[in-house]
Parts: sequence; C-alpha cells; structure tokens
Amino acid sequence: MDERPRRRFSLGSIGPAIIVASVVLGPGSIVTNSRVGWQFGYDMVWVLAGAILLLIAATALSTRLGVFLDGTLCEELARRAGRPLAVLAGVSLFLVATCFQFGNNLGILYAIEPLLPGGRLQSGWLAAGLLLAMNGVVIGVLLGFRQLYRPVERLMKVLVGVMIIGFAANLLFARPSVIGILSGLLPRLPGEAAETLLPRVVENPDGGVAVIDHLWPLQGLIGTTLSIGGAFYQSYLVRQKGWTREHLDQGLVDSVAGISTLGLMSLMIMITAASVLHGNPDVTALGSAADVALQLRPLFGVLATALFCLGIFGGAASSFLVNAMIGGTVLSDGIGKGGSIDGRWPKVFTVVALVFGMAVAIAARTANLGTGDLIVFAQAITVLGNPLLAGCMLWLATRPDLRAARAVPRWMLALTWVAFIVVTLLSVRTGYRIAAEFVGP
Repeated sequence: MDERPRRRFSLGSIGPAIIVASVVLGPGSIVTNSRVGWQFGYDMVWVLAGAILLLIAATALSTRLGVFLDGTLCEELARRAGRPLAVLAGVSLFLVATCFQFGNNLGILYAIEPLLPGGRLQSGWLAAGLLLAMNGVVIGVLLGFRQLYRPVERLMKVLVGVMIIGFAANLLFARPSVIGILSGLLPRLPGEAAETLLPRVVENPDGGVAVIDHLWPLQGLIGTTLSIGGAFYQSYLVRQKGWTREHLDQGLVDSVAGISTLGLMSLMIMITAASVLHGNPDVTALGSAADVALQLRPLFGVLATALFCLGIFGGAASSFLVNAMIGGTVLSDGIGKGGSIDGRWPKVFTVVALVFGMAVAIAARTANLGTGDLIVFAQAITVLGNPLLAGCMLWLATRPDLRAARAVPRWMLALTWVAFIVVTLLSVRTGYRIAAEFVGP
C-alpha cells in the first residue's frame, strides 16, 4: 500500500499546466476554433471536449513521470534507450516550435491591426519595429532572470486571465444557445466530412492541383488542442517547480484545472463563432486571428472587438516565450546539454527559436515572403514528432520500476494510449495530404 505523504492542495500551487494551457492557446488555436464554429456551428463541441480529455490524461501522465523519474524525460530516454532517441525527440520538438514561432510573432500584429484604420499596419517596417521591440524585451527577460520558472508562471496566469476576460466578454455579446451547445456534445460528423476519411487531390483547370479535405478543420482543431509537445514539457515544469511524490494530488488537480481552463477558453471562442458567424453569408474566409476580430466588429462594435483583440494578444504573448522555451529546453536536454530552463544551453536555443520566428515574420510582412513551405515543413515534422513524443512517454511510464512503484494509474495510461492512437492517425492523414499535394492526383 502506498504510504506517501500528501500535501494539502491550494490554488497557489496550480501552475505547470497553466503554462501548458497558455502555450497551446496561441493565434493558430484561436483561428482554428473560430473556423470550426463558423463552418459547423455547435456540432463539433464534442471533438473539442474529447481532445481536452485526452490532453488532461497526457499532461497528468507527464506530471507523474516528472516526479517519479530520477532524471528528465530526455535524460531517462538516453539512459534507458540510448542517446539517439533523446536527440530525435529534442530535435523534432525544437523544429516544430521554431517553425511555428513566426505565427506567434504575427499574432501580436493581429491583436493590434483590427483596431487601426483599415485594419492593418500600413508600414511593413513599422510592423518590423514592433516585432523587434517585442522580441528584444522577451530575450532581455529570458537572459536577465537567473530563475525563470516563478516569473514565467506568474506572467502566464496573468495572460490566461486576460484571455478569459477578452473571450468571455464576446461570448456574452453573442448570446449562444445553451441547447445548441449541449447538443454539440453528441458525437457526429457533418455529412460532407463523413463521406471520405482521406483527402482528395483534384486537378484545376489551370493545370494546378487542389486538395479537398472536409475533415481538415477538425484535424486542425484536434492537432492544435491535443498538444503532445506541451504535455511532454509538463514533466520539465513540475521539476522546475520543485514538486516531488508528496505533490501527486496537487499534480493531478493542476493538470485537470489547467487543461480545463484551456478547454473553457477554446470553447468560448468556438461557440462565439458558432453563434454569430455560422450561416452568415458575409463571412467567406477566416485566415487569421485578425480576420476573426474584424468579422465581429460590425456585429458587436468597437468595444467587443477591442476585448477580443485583448484575448488574441494574451494568446500570442503567452505562446511567444513558452513555445520557444519548450523547443530550446528539450533540444538542449536531448543532446545532453541540460534540461533546466535556467541553464545556458536551453537559453541559447530558446533565443535561436525566438530570432528565427521573428526573422520569418518580418520577412513575411516587409517582403511579402510566403510562409507556406515553412508550414508544410512544420507539419511534416509534426507527423514524426507527436507520435514519437507520446510513444516515449508511454514507454517510460510502462518500465518495470515504474510499474512496481504503481506510478501511473490505469485510467491515465489508457487515455494516453488513446491519445497516441489519435495523433498517429492524424499524422498518417497529414503525411498522406502532403504527399498527395506533391505527387498530384
């Protein structure tokens, strides 16, 4: 019988999963949740709820690994399975984080532009200056603090609060249907999406190709919500917070509370779009978070748009540092240079991710550089990365010493296995889609 001492839970002890939630709900998630609500109304609430449930389990599993294992996840992978596997995990997560960092840079602009005349910064160099200033401040904070965890946790809690205020205000303006939301919990697929499980590539009259994939918005919703990279990093966060086996109860509550907060914010965004944009013939596309805010402006007015932009800013700013920090820390740990966010090499690689994301974003705005190839590359890396990271966590969780210590409850393992299957299937679909686009019909 387990006789580990338990610590009393307090709200102040919540933190690691809030950081995970803050990085998951970035500009891409805001757009994806809005787009699903716009296209499908309330019908896909069940998909979001399922993804959140699986992420809670994966995050809770990572918490257990963080307090039960002697070393970090990559240290344990290197010791038990060999350094190449740890390097592969670190490199894949770093590449994904770095490639998508430019989206967090653009998200800062998306939060400002809907409030400007014309809805856009007219000068590309002014946009570049704003991004340079933002990255300069973040890098200064990164290098200026000797111990990063506590200030990062406090900042993420503030930014999550900002997001909740911004998105909740718009939800009140939208006056959603409670019955519609509840009916959306019943699993079903829209008719067109149910017709085919794989994307179809067809030829255009101009000789190009087009991809028809009715499930792509739902895949994007699951992919941006069920963040295996974020769950993987949870184990590093609990070690930085100083949790031990005495904090297991707190760790579970932290996972449930933090990821449920993510689910709540995502749900508010989705049902706001479902309430006011679904079926609206004037809405033809939602390409960015700024597009979502601009579509809400004629319906709710300037105040509500400003509050929604506040939520966008919170999402972009929270993802800004933590996304780069995840990639930098895990890469450093994977190659054997240390897995503490206060260490030299994690900070060096985090700065590399920040600078790369800023450079791509500035090039995109000043020189109209396309980022499509970068997104495709990041998607291709994700094809490998998500199943790899989930598989690594499950492999470590089922080692004989952890089984003997009863470190992981069966329900947690079972749900994480489901998450592993889901991200593997999504990776297969993504790989098929990328290959189909290059090979053609």
